[in-house]
Amino acid sequence: MADDDLQAIRARRMAEMRAASGGGGGDMPSGLPAGLTAAAPGQGGGQNAAEEAEKKSQMEEMRRTMLYQILDNDARERLARIKIVKSDKARAVEDLLIRMAQSGQIRSKVNNQTLIGLLEQINEAQSKETKIVYNRRRDDDSSDDDWGL
Repeated sequence: MADDDLQAIRARRMAEMRAASGGGGGDMPSGLPAGLTAAAPGQGGGQNAAEEAEKKSQMEEMRRTMLYQILDNDARERLARIKIVKSDKARAVEDLLIRMAQSGQIRSKVNNQTLIGLLEQINEAQSKETKIVYNRRRDDDSSDDDWGL
C-alpha cells in the first residue's frame, strides 16, 4: 500500500471519529469504533493479520488521544502509576472515562481529585467480601478407632 493510500485512510477514519464524537454515527455497528467493521472469521491470510495489527495500533492511538483530551497532567500520571501495578483496573477506568466522555457526562478535564473519587467508587463496586470457612475434624471421626490403636 502506498503512503498516499495510508494517509487517505487515516484522514477518513479521523473524520469519522470526529463525526462520531460530535453525536453522529448512527450507521456504525455497535461496539466498534468509527471506521472499523466486523470481518467474518477465516477470511484473508497474512494480509488480514497485518490489517488487524494496523487497526489495533490505530485503536490504541485513538485511545491515548482521547485520554489525553479527557485527563489533566496529574490525573494522567496517577493513572499511569496505577497501570504499572494493576493494568486491568487501569484499563477499566480508562474505558469508563472514555464512555463517560462520549456520552457527554464529562464536560471538562478530569483532575486528580475527580479521578480519586472515581477510583473509590469503582473499588466499592468491585469489593468482594472474603469469607473464610473452617472445617474442623471432630475427635470421634478419627480412623484410629477402626484399627484399635
